[in-house]
Amino acid sequence: MDFTRGLRPEALLSPESGIVEVFNYGRNRQGLIPLWVGESDLPTPSFICEAAARSLEAGETFYTYQRGIPELRTAIAAYMTRIYGGPFSGSADPFRPERFFVTIGGMHALQLAMRLVAGVGDEVIVPTPAWPNFRGVVGVSGATTVDVPMHFGGDPLGWTLSIDDVERAVTSRTTAIVINSPSNPTGWIASAADLEALLALARRHDLWIVADEIYGRFVYDGERAPSFHDIMRPDDRVLFAQTLSKNWTMTGWRIGWLEAPEALGPLIENLVQYSTSGVPVPTQRAAIVAIENGEAFLRQQVERAKTSRDILCDALAATGRVRFARPQGAFYLFASITGETDMRRLVLRMVDEAGLGMAPGGAFGTGGDPYVRICFARQPSEIAEVARRFVAWLGRS
Repeated sequence: MDFTRGLRPEALLSPESGIVEVFNYGRNRQGLIPLWVGESDLPTPSFICEAAARSLEAGETFYTYQRGIPELRTAIAAYMTRIYGGPFSGSADPFRPERFFVTIGGMHALQLAMRLVAGVGDEVIVPTPAWPNFRGVVGVSGATTVDVPMHFGGDPLGWTLSIDDVERAVTSRTTAIVINSPSNPTGWIASAADLEALLALARRHDLWIVADEIYGRFVYDGERAPSFHDIMRPDDRVLFAQTLSKNWTMTGWRIGWLEAPEALGPLIENLVQYSTSGVPVPTQRAAIVAIENGEAFLRQQVERAKTSRDILCDALAATGRVRFARPQGAFYLFASITGETDMRRLVLRMVDEAGLGMAPGGAFGTGGDPYVRICFARQPSEIAEVARRFVAWLGRS
């Protein structure tokens, strides 16, 4: 029977993940080092887990606030004030809890954002290569993704985004631009000048910006990456997706937040009600502890990733066959290999021949085909083994 008959095209046309394909192909392989998904090899620290356990023991297992418990929203506001100063450029006012809406991970925050700004017939601009879920969340909302390829200039120039290219992509159907900085998969960090130009473009064309600044603290020079918060005004149309997954190794907990103008609160509360009906309270209690007490752990993670990055980059650069820009943010190496063109086939071969699980660049949209993505958020000794296997495989191929 054809069970797809009559189903919505947004569901039928949702793209399959090239990352999941290789993940499934190599899952449970003995001795394989998994580098395909965006997460650390570290489990969530015990001080975070214990907060959730205390909440469960206290019987906090009932329905809760759609927007998130007040204690967590207050903790997020205090954290954001400490890191970013305030929501708007030139203002001494701190962040208010009313700007934040607790979500089931960063993906849920992006879904809520896209539900607000895009639908059937609309277009959303996404600089590529980009995390494939951007295209997916745009598509399931009924809108169309418009790729704007970034330019790769090698190391040290790295990846750059042409604001002129973005502007040429704007049409009468464009409603939003997705900006992910620091970037998954390239490690590109938008400069303050980039953000100013993008915000000016959005103002000219009356567009929303959906800002994925999830890796904003995962930078290797300074405390954080430049943010739209540094330059925006109260009337700017910017939605921010955030998650606790990366900073505090909480990928499996599925908790994040959407930051939005306070005036949108009732709308977002409705969207939460009709999607998840809220986030479990024990998870939110764990999030509070992570945000308030997890700074030392976050800094250790970044230093560890920097060491792993340098081990991997130095080894691959020495072969003369691997081309990349040393990432300045996030924890991915996006690399091409001389003589290799079919990266989907290559990553499957690497599973079999090198015991390495990587993601094919084609999964990341226009411009990604010649590359593989390697997540190096693992202990340096293991990344040294990754480098050894990779270099040995290059010598045989």
